[in-house]
Amino acid sequence: MFCYQCEQAARGTGCTQFGVCGKAPDVAALQDLLVHAAKGVAQYAHRAGRLGVRDREVDVFVLEALFTTVTNVNFDADRMENMLRRAGGVKDRARALYAGAVRKSGNIEEKLAGPACWTPAADRAGLIAEGAEVGVDSRRETSGPDIAGLQELLTCGLKGAAAYADHAMLLGRESEEVYAFFHEALDFLAGENPKAEELLAMNLRCGEINLKVMELLDAANTGAYGHPVPTQVRVEPRRGKAILVSGHDLKDLEELLRQTEGRDVNVYTHGEMLPAHGYPGLKKHAHLAGNYGGAWQDQQKEFEAFPGAILMTTNCIQQPRPSYRERIFTSGLVAWPGVAHIADREFAPVIRAAQQAAGFAEDGPDRKILVGFGHNAVLGVADKVIEAVRRGAIRRFFLIGGCDGAKSGRNYYTRFAEAVPKDCVILTLACGKYRFNKLDFGDIGGIPRLLDCGQCNDAYSAIRIALALAEAFDTDVNSLPLSLILSWYEQKAVCILLTLLHLGIRNIRLGPSLPAFVTPPVLKVLVDKFNIAPVTTVEQDMAAIF
Repeated sequence: MFCYQCEQAARGTGCTQFGVCGKAPDVAALQDLLVHAAKGVAQYAHRAGRLGVRDREVDVFVLEALFTTVTNVNFDADRMENMLRRAGGVKDRARALYAGAVRKSGNIEEKLAGPACWTPAADRAGLIAEGAEVGVDSRRETSGPDIAGLQELLTCGLKGAAAYADHAMLLGRESEEVYAFFHEALDFLAGENPKAEELLAMNLRCGEINLKVMELLDAANTGAYGHPVPTQVRVEPRRGKAILVSGHDLKDLEELLRQTEGRDVNVYTHGEMLPAHGYPGLKKHAHLAGNYGGAWQDQQKEFEAFPGAILMTTNCIQQPRPSYRERIFTSGLVAWPGVAHIADREFAPVIRAAQQAAGFAEDGPDRKILVGFGHNAVLGVADKVIEAVRRGAIRRFFLIGGCDGAKSGRNYYTRFAEAVPKDCVILTLACGKYRFNKLDFGDIGGIPRLLDCGQCNDAYSAIRIALALAEAFDTDVNSLPLSLILSWYEQKAVCILLTLLHLGIRNIRLGPSLPAFVTPPVLKVLVDKFNIAPVTTVEQDMAAIF
């Protein structure tokens, strides 16, 4: 086993015995093999696509295969094996698609090698052995750590973008251009002897496509639920039966709210589901009672204390403790061995578990926080913001956000937010906000100093806001009084970083540590080209900014 795709890689280099996330070696091997299988599917799908032939089943499978291997999504070897069996059939379908397109066009069929030649072993032990042969370690040995690191950067970017594309797809928004890029990029990764400059260029293209993916997801979310509006969210419980929804999937939350209507069960958000309260189409449900707890890494103690049922959508699941294993459920691509899985959004077992649990005995204090500052809400008062900048009331903007995690050093982001001068505004997004989103930052002339833009994918809102400000001040984003202080944990943060680099945004500070797959030569390229820098201390970084 060797895995270094997330920020908590053991010793800062990689997990070799067991994943710090809880991933067992057999699951790690099966995940490596699933990525390999997706490359094989893409080799055929890419060539068929160039001949004008596509297949949605093939397209969607590639998204799901990549998303399944994102950190903290699927820990279940049974589910992984089923995905690999499907992969064999989908690859045959893609191969037939390509062969048919070649015959129709009159071209000569290309004989493919590498992942395109993979066939699934007869049993799980054989699949695990196949996975061990195609993991990161094999690429590090054959191509060296720098090339392998750039390949991993691209792979992580594709996984993150696939997660966002999957969310958009579930809400009815898809793009042939996006699907075509996934096939092209995976086909590129399946090739031999890539050059560093080619890999860097493909990484930036991944950032470009991810911007389109985030735009798709923004349109999907706002099309389904309306544009977020500034909303006060209760962060203490109400008396009664309760269900807690964590993860990222707004569609799952919507369906659960519908199915619990009139059932005397309150629904709470957790982690990255907090921004749901800003959407008119979701907040209209009176039993969407508030937000409980904080970021994903605190779930074991928070879920243990929660007196109701828990639904984990998308990623960020940790090993459930015995105290709540019988009342936690997964949905979508999420899986943990022995945890009940909800298929097709039929949430009756979740509701039943909530009704059987104790629930909250009394109301908590009336404490609230403010969310809902998507691009539509902020740009709706852009004239006030611009005027405040021009008269000097707002000196600078700080985007402080990204993934949270358990690794030491993340209190940097709390301390940094506290140190931001009172004439500056903080934009935030993703679960990193929990490091400071319950602090009182006040306002500047009625403009809140802390503006919560939403989930990690709502980096699109932050980008829209920055581009609009740049246009208003007749400059570019790099010349704005704007500093980006980002935290990363997993692959969705990687694709957002690639998008920012594609846009040419410089001077990003990234922490709490740099990805293990970014080797010193690769880091030098990023520093030279984009002046990206690791965070140091609050005092040093603040002094450098000002």
